[in-house]
Amino acid sequence: MVYETGNATIDGAVGRVLDGERLDRTDGLALLAQPVEELATAADFVRAAFGDGTVDACSIVNAKAGDCAEDCGFCAQSVHFDTGIDTYGFLDPQEILAAAKRAERDGAQRFGIVVAEKGVSKERRPEEWAEVIEAIRLVRDETDVEADASLGLLTEEEAAILVEEGLNHYNHNIETSRRYFDEIVSTHDFEDRLHTLRVAKEAGMDLCAGVILGMGETPADRVEAAIELQEIGVSSLPVNVLNPVEGTPLGDADHAAISTAELIETIAVYRLLHPEARVRLTGGREVNLRDDEQHLPFEAGADGVLTGDYLTTSGQSPGADIETIERAGLEPNMETNEFDPAAVKARGRDDPSDPPIETAAGTATSNASDD
Repeated sequence: MVYETGNATIDGAVGRVLDGERLDRTDGLALLAQPVEELATAADFVRAAFGDGTVDACSIVNAKAGDCAEDCGFCAQSVHFDTGIDTYGFLDPQEILAAAKRAERDGAQRFGIVVAEKGVSKERRPEEWAEVIEAIRLVRDETDVEADASLGLLTEEEAAILVEEGLNHYNHNIETSRRYFDEIVSTHDFEDRLHTLRVAKEAGMDLCAGVILGMGETPADRVEAAIELQEIGVSSLPVNVLNPVEGTPLGDADHAAISTAELIETIAVYRLLHPEARVRLTGGREVNLRDDEQHLPFEAGADGVLTGDYLTTSGQSPGADIETIERAGLEPNMETNEFDPAAVKARGRDDPSDPPIETAAGTATSNASDD
């Protein structure tokens, strides 16, 4: 298969990807300098060549909120910052199941159980660990969605147990490049993040690991982060865009430090560097992209989305996400969960018949501008 546009840098990169070659750091930097329209078209071509024409949706629940000892500068859940969010210990597993069933109804293919702390510890907090396992079993046994989790640092024993319980993906974002990481976090280092990913992968889990863009990193940092993820091997690459939350060190901005064009370029380069992964658009997109721009990442290689609410901020409706996917000429993935897209769109933001699921989602205050 030949890809020819007259742009030698892009054409050469696409040809090598289609031939099974892995692009490197130099390629990523060269591609990032190309015209955004040509780059987006090329990335969409690669997505079509390696993908199935669908956008995979995942959903999450904030299963344990706030009072985290880490000092990640973007995070509303750190005990170091006064953000005013709701805080609580690990939710009742039945509440987590209710959230998973709602996600299933709303079109998610996978459901992530997320905690805000350095790590759920089987040894130091055995009662909480037992609740985590119970929640995973309930999602596994009583829904059609795949159970995923983000539980912080893992030991080899803990990772092995999670695999035995049927956990499919483990999420542990690297957030940014190795070079820039210390500008964002001081209470643990970049290698801690990579070690946990290695432990999860060696135990048999697929990896969901990605970045937050617009935190002051350079374009080169964005490429460096993608190369780190390429080297460790991820099946899902979530791309967050900073949502500046009041009270955090990065909360004074009124938008992420990245333009729409730069965001599209970065997603396109991530697709070319990770041709077989799900490049997943996640938090911060609603406050950094206008309504008439929401579809653009899916026309530049993205083929995954985090639908519904986030950990401490609200997301748009799953129906709006489906409309965005369809506007980009793609379809929702139904490989695991054969839901009804028309019903999801008709339902809107909330269903009054649903029992409320009280989490920290929506309790953080975003300083993002409405402009």
